[in-house]
Amino acid sequence: MPAAAMLLLAASAFAAEPRGERELRDVAYAEPAHDKQTLDVYAPAEGENHPIVVWIHGGGWQAGDKSEVAHKPAAFVERGYVFVSVNYRLLQDATIGEMAGDVARAVRWTRDHAEDFGGDAKRIFVAGHSAGAQLAALVCTDERRLAAEGMSLADILGCVPVDGDTYDVPLQIATVEQRIADIYRRKFGDEASQRDLSPVTHAAADKHIPPFLVLYVAEHPETSLQTRRLVEALTAAGVPASGFAAEDTDHVALDADLGLKDDEPTAAMFAFLAERLEREDGR
Repeated sequence: MPAAAMLLLAASAFAAEPRGERELRDVAYAEPAHDKQTLDVYAPAEGENHPIVVWIHGGGWQAGDKSEVAHKPAAFVERGYVFVSVNYRLLQDATIGEMAGDVARAVRWTRDHAEDFGGDAKRIFVAGHSAGAQLAALVCTDERRLAAEGMSLADILGCVPVDGDTYDVPLQIATVEQRIADIYRRKFGDEASQRDLSPVTHAAADKHIPPFLVLYVAEHPETSLQTRRLVEALTAAGVPASGFAAEDTDHVALDADLGLKDDEPTAAMFAFLAERLEREDGR
């Protein structure tokens, strides 16, 4: 069934949930669609022009699912955001570069259909955890990904990568033990491919790269190093970027706890989103 027809069919069942949100599940964003090229939408039950967050799950580029969102949908919807959780093709079926293309397609679908679920096509954020952090950062720095979908980096209001370890793939390979380095080589390819799939490679001035907030585990040596590297590269290119070191947590818990009340990374994330929205509304 064509993606447009699937959207119309799904929209007819886009009913309000008891907790005050509308849900739209398993919508194809590509045509013809692979079974992984689907997304879920969680939206406030009422209103329009809600800002949108596109979320990319982790899983080492070989596992994970858009349903693994824990507290995030409720937390975002309660604050008036639309939350879009994206699946993408995984290793065996796609390269990491093709996965980034899937994410860009999902962002384009989100922009094109924003009004259908009360969203604002001009206020889209991209975020993701672990492997999803690398994909989010790549799509928000390498202009070719969105350009292939008729969009630009200027269409993204902000980016929130969460505890990624491959913003600079060659650096990661150089700083981990040989056995782990070999796994990254198999996933990312030769040195030229490693550089091309590294968000830091694409950090440059005058590209309209959106501002970044990079969340990371304070005690995690790899994601701490990678966050510093990404923030430094972006800042050197004149892009507003900062890191937030999450204390007393780990790689899995940082993701799982996002959205919980009294969670400091959650507060930092929503403060960043609110600041970006305020600046955009003030233009």
